Amino acid sequence: MTFNRSFGLSLVAAALLTVYGCGKEEPAKQAAAPAAAPAAPAAPEVVVKIGHVGPTTGPQAHLGKDNENGARMAIDDANAKGITIDGKKIKFELDAQDDQADPKQGTIVAQKLVDDKVAGVVGHLNSGTSIPASKIYNDAGIPQISPSATNPKLTLQGFKNVFRVMANDVQQGSVIGKAAVETLGAKKIAIIDDKTAYGAGLADETEKAAKAAGATIVAREYTNDKATDFKAILTKIKAKNPDVIMYGGMDAQGGPMVKQMKELGIKAKYIAGDGVCSAEWPKLAGGAAEGQYCTQAGLPPDKMPNAADFVKRFTAKYGPIQVYAPYSYDAANTLIAAMQKANSTDPAKYLPSLASISYDGITAKIEFDDHGDTKNGAITLYQVKDGQLSPMAVNVAGKTEKIEAMAAPQKK
Repeated sequence: MTFNRSFGLSLVAAALLTVYGCGKEEPAKQAAAPAAAPAAPAAPEVVVKIGHVGPTTGPQAHLGKDNENGARMAIDDANAKGITIDGKKIKFELDAQDDQADPKQGTIVAQKLVDDKVAGVVGHLNSGTSIPASKIYNDAGIPQISPSATNPKLTLQGFKNVFRVMANDVQQGSVIGKAAVETLGAKKIAIIDDKTAYGAGLADETEKAAKAAGATIVAREYTNDKATDFKAILTKIKAKNPDVIMYGGMDAQGGPMVKQMKELGIKAKYIAGDGVCSAEWPKLAGGAAEGQYCTQAGLPPDKMPNAADFVKRFTAKYGPIQVYAPYSYDAANTLIAAMQKANSTDPAKYLPSLASISYDGITAKIEFDDHGDTKNGAITLYQVKDGQLSPMAVNVAGKTEKIEAMAAPQKK
């Protein structure tokens, strides 16, 4: 017992010496890290649909797809920016519809876009479809911007929701009529149109301007936007011996028409508006468009103030610009800019901001007058050279300037 007790006490003393004799304290346990604060909830993502309408099947499909692709690139660019409106992250979607360049189909797809609850519409391509569709959008309170419908009636209906981003046919017809007399040297002019709202309207304005410039209209003939054989009309016109034949219509007819003029030995010069003035027209004419003329509502892409990057990216992705893609791009971006300005995607709330917008587009500064027409419209006269559209002159606010004299656009 004595031995065990003494041995036990010695062990205790040794243990105490080990703990306290070195002057060190047992380190306190590290306090647990505070729980991480919950992450702030991400802004809710809201899908906002923007409609686009154009003929993406049929003989004008190349023009309709050109427009659609312009709008699609604007949507893609906007989504890449991660736009937030009213505290919500916005994902834009393009609701693309095909109206086949047919007025009846145009109203059907317009109603579909209304039912799809789109926040705005880019379109339609043609005046003949844009005008009847505009009533449907107006009744629904949905803003509509056409990148290509040029008939003056579109914006003269009293609708506060209808706009366009290019010059109208009063301006374009005036330039065509004057150019036919002063540039092409015409004293006698024959006019053909396709009886559509666009073609007939442009022909009417051309006739007024040509007469005012001193020319005589020796023939006024009509076809339709589905025709391909114009020899009967052209034979009748040939007997009138005109200096210039003007056509109001689209390139699907303008190509074969010029080709048949050549086959019939008609020596008259030919001029048409933007519906014909596409990159496809010389191909459709089989070479017969060489040396002939057309106009586009707007500046050549290389003279547009901010279009260089767009042209590079668009052509790399979709191929050559036909006519209207830059305007379609601007139309979609203008809708989006108005939503941002109003901090709302509700058409009723952003429509006033759209009407008063001043947006630096790639085609021009986008501003609208009281009717919804662009304040900064231009008309360019082209001649086909080596199978390509070659710009000759630009008319802005009634003043014509040769392309060579134009200053290069300033980069921002």
